[in-house]
Amino acid sequence: MPIEIKELHIKINVNGNEQSNVSQNKKLEGKMDDLIKTCIEEVFNIKSRKKER
Repeated sequence: MPIEIKELHIKINVNGNEQSNVSQNKKLEGKMDDLIKTCIEEVFNIKSRKKER
């Protein structure tokens, strides 16, 4: 059975002054992993709410 996502909210905080010794690619990988985890959690939340109806 396919899952239909009707609404998805993504919040991102961007700080332009942030600098560190970690390479830019490593930072992006970590942020992408966090974003993917958040999206997956939201999909499961929507799915569980739909089952409750």
